Amino acid sequence: MNKQVRVGVGVVIMHNGKILLGERIGSHGANTWATPGGHLEVGESIEACAARETLEETGLVVDSFENLSFTNDIFKAEDKHYVTLFLRAQYTGGEPTVTEPEKCKQWQWFELNNLPDPLFSPMINLLNDPKICKQLQK
Repeated sequence: MNKQVRVGVGVVIMHNGKILLGERIGSHGANTWATPGGHLEVGESIEACAARETLEETGLVVDSFENLSFTNDIFKAEDKHYVTLFLRAQYTGGEPTVTEPEKCKQWQWFELNNLPDPLFSPMINLLNDPKICKQLQK
């Protein structure tokens, strides 16, 4: 396994009781559904990363970040290890668009009790915490 642990940031955006998820394509997590997010860059705050990645991937501007949780994600088949920091961001309006078609096929809003399959493993790990699921329903 690669000896470097990377830091990922996942951005949970809720609107009208639904969560925004994108269908990933490409090598890492291909054909799974995940929140907007990406790698934390050197010297970047977690909130700045969340805002940047959301804008880059969806065209949406988000703010008012709240720390949710973190997950420890080991991708054995890909020889990768991530710690993913999840933040909840305030939806400020607009429609998500596919701005990186080489990384994401589509964006959709899903009810928490009717999520698509398969989910990206960090999402599975996050949602395995009942406290997080309850918090997202608020």
